[in-house]
Amino acid sequence: MTVMETQGLAAKHAARRLAAASMEEKNRALAAVADALLRRQDEWLAANAADLEAARAAGMRPALLDRLALDEGRVAGIAEGVRQVAALPDPIGQVVKTIRRPNGLKIEQRRVPLGVAGIIYEARPNVTVDAAVLCLKAGNAVLLRGGKEAFRSNKAVVAILRDALEASGLPRDCVALVEDTSRQSAQEMMDLTGYLDVLIPRGGPGLIRSVAANAHVPVIRTGEGVCHVYVHQDADLDMAARILYNAKCSRPSVCNAAECVLIDRAVAEDFLPMAWEYLKNKNVVLHGGPEARDILGDFVVPATEEDWDTEYGDYQLAVKVVSGFDEAVDFIAAHSTGHSEAIVTKNYTVAQRFLDAVDAAAVYVNASTRFTDGFEFGLGAEIGISTQKMHARGPMGLEELTSTKYVIYGSGQVRE
Repeated sequence: MTVMETQGLAAKHAARRLAAASMEEKNRALAAVADALLRRQDEWLAANAADLEAARAAGMRPALLDRLALDEGRVAGIAEGVRQVAALPDPIGQVVKTIRRPNGLKIEQRRVPLGVAGIIYEARPNVTVDAAVLCLKAGNAVLLRGGKEAFRSNKAVVAILRDALEASGLPRDCVALVEDTSRQSAQEMMDLTGYLDVLIPRGGPGLIRSVAANAHVPVIRTGEGVCHVYVHQDADLDMAARILYNAKCSRPSVCNAAECVLIDRAVAEDFLPMAWEYLKNKNVVLHGGPEARDILGDFVVPATEEDWDTEYGDYQLAVKVVSGFDEAVDFIAAHSTGHSEAIVTKNYTVAQRFLDAVDAAAVYVNASTRFTDGFEFGLGAEIGISTQKMHARGPMGLEELTSTKYVIYGSGQVRE
């Protein structure tokens, strides 16, 4: 038996105990986790400092360094997030529907844990805690496999989590870390069919596509974010410029950041200079076609076909001038990853057409795509943003980490 199979077996045993845990037991464990994160934050921050030093030496981009970095403020926010999850209603045991049959059978559909979840993710140590606590609250054990860039951070915090669980009376093996960060370990995890009930990748497009293409474990696909902001000819242009700036620049490395702006030709000459006044504050590199270059000149570098499908994760933005609504919607259909799409317009009819026509997990009118987030949607922490259409779509909170089963009450009925 391999190391990972051993971890998977231990997680299955732990999941059985966790599935039977009461809401009070799980909430007590989460409170212990939040306390431990603050009490032992020096251990976590020291490990994170070592990860950051190694990442800088390896030439990691500033936007990705920001995703990797922890400080006391972020740790406090993560601990508060754990408490918020503890305060959420427990989905386990919730009766989704009740059916009473003419023969007297009472049939209930109830929420139950998925079992053991596997999470493959990249350089964001907060994901380790978010994934663990959401899985725990939903009654699932979890096997975590982070990237090499955050290995020290992940190892330190998983030790803190496991100690807190044990101290609260739940099995340590409800949370485990795969310490091998090689590609081979990722593939082994994708093949862990006897132990994992679901596999969730969080990270860049390459990771997500690789897991979706190669895994034998059922996969919930998350996080690919080529998100668009469409500035309609009836938009409030100053509002549109502010929305675009927030969608691109508030945190460019995350999956709900805008990667492409579409502008109706009728307002492009007015809008693009207004938007550039905001975007130049962050030295955003614009990739645009001839019309955008005619308006902004050398501030725009020539776009290639590849730019329309690129998730930059940085201060770069694709810019396309379109003839109108139909071209914008067709362009989004051709290049969207189904994550988050936005229109800015004062035209109610056009807004409703956009909501109906655009196929994505989250579709916005007059708001930034950056709101596609579990906390912002009132779901608490999230396990990721699902871009698929089965079971879970959009921010994945507690309910998305459950399955259902039917419970049938009888009084001696037999089928004729």
